[in-house]
Amino acid sequence: MSLAHVYTVAFEGVEAREVDVQVHIGQGGGTGVFNIVGLADKAVGESRERVRAALNAVGLALPYNRITVNLAPADLPKEGSHYDLPIALGLLAAMGVLSASEMAGYTAMGELSLDGRITAVAGVLPAAVAASAANRSLICPAACGSEAAWAGELEIIAAPSLIALVNHMKGAQVISPPEPRLVASMASAPDLRDVKGQETAKRALEIAAAGGHNMLMIGPPGAGKSMLASRLPGLLPPLDPREALGIR
Repeated sequence: MSLAHVYTVAFEGVEAREVDVQVHIGQGGGTGVFNIVGLADKAVGESRERVRAALNAVGLALPYNRITVNLAPADLPKEGSHYDLPIALGLLAAMGVLSASEMAGYTAMGELSLDGRITAVAGVLPAAVAASAANRSLICPAACGSEAAWAGELEIIAAPSLIALVNHMKGAQVISPPEPRLVASMASAPDLRDVKGQETAKRALEIAAAGGHNMLMIGPPGAGKSMLASRLPGLLPPLDPREALGIR
């Protein structure tokens, strides 16, 4: 019997609750059955095929034994595709490819492509905060690493693919830690200079932006309220780290 643990999270609104991904591989004559239990929705159930294909893409095949993945606590609903990566890592630990004791110290989340790439998922920042509170490191998609880095002082492995992650864990490759970064501003954002006329309203908009004041615009439909409001972000300075974290 082989048993491994990896941790991930389930979301209740914006709150991330810890989920223990328990992977059991039975010994003896196998049946090739791969079950996922623990109140998982259809997206989680489909992880079986994504995980199987991703492991094949890196040259590994699942053992022809009965595989059971339990997502504990079993009474907490599990939704989304971010369970792919922790299930795959649990299988690798149970198969002896990765250290089971080492993997138990990680919170992981990420969706797997059929070619083994780890693609972006939502909710990485609250997952990173939860991992930090539990004194665990975080494994996430490379595309989400800069978001996770806002959580503070914790080890983050932002991997582009499953094979890169395995090589990193074995010391054959180094994945650099991510840096916190904001999404680049859209160059096509509406600009106040495009508004012709409306000098009084534009002046009020500039004063509100410069002084950090509230602003209430009242007028009939078609007066230009929405047009002016859509151009307010272009007048505001970039968010500092604390503000960016607060509005995530």
